[in-house]
Amino acid sequence: MTYSVKEIYLTVQGEGGQTGLPAVFLRFAGCNLWSGLERDRANAVCKFCDTQFVGTDGPGGGKFKTALELVAACEKYWPGAEGQRWVVLTGGEPLLQLDDQLIEAFHEADFKIAVESNGTLAAPNGIDWLCISPKADAPLVQIRGHELKLVFPQAENSPEDFTHLDFERFSLQPLDDENLRDNMQAALNYCLKHPQWRLSVQTHKWLGVP
Repeated sequence: MTYSVKEIYLTVQGEGGQTGLPAVFLRFAGCNLWSGLERDRANAVCKFCDTQFVGTDGPGGGKFKTALELVAACEKYWPGAEGQRWVVLTGGEPLLQLDDQLIEAFHEADFKIAVESNGTLAAPNGIDWLCISPKADAPLVQIRGHELKLVFPQAENSPEDFTHLDFERFSLQPLDDENLRDNMQAALNYCLKHPQWRLSVQTHKWLGVP
């Protein structure tokens, strides 16, 4: 399999249950809920995506013919032998490309694997931290994992739609649009009334890091 990658870079996880974790971010190209082109946003299933995932022209991006080649590219970004290696697979939608060969290759290189997915595809075994973020009315296939992270508010989804699912952590993340301040207050108020949920804020945007 050839892997199409938009970009690879070293940063810290900016949101959710692993906020602050140093990790190599591997952003796959492509998504099944939006083409990534602005001309298609109005008709997309997910209309609020704030990520550029089209093409393979980002820093560290490209076409990788084998899992070993892609893992070797990620290894170049880890700063040394100190600490547990983590790679965050995101997109777009990473489960369109993540396979058993890539999981095995990352583990052989002593990486733990975190995945950020919209949950419309079943996740393979071997993922060390699986975060599912439901989007609009897309059918949710992956109903268990380590974290469910819901962008809030969404017209099609309410937090109570998901609390019965098999996740270790439930995170509520304010929608970053022109109403961000109001959305932050609404998410905070919801978490205070429903402590099963934890507030997730996008700290990487405040810090000015990718």
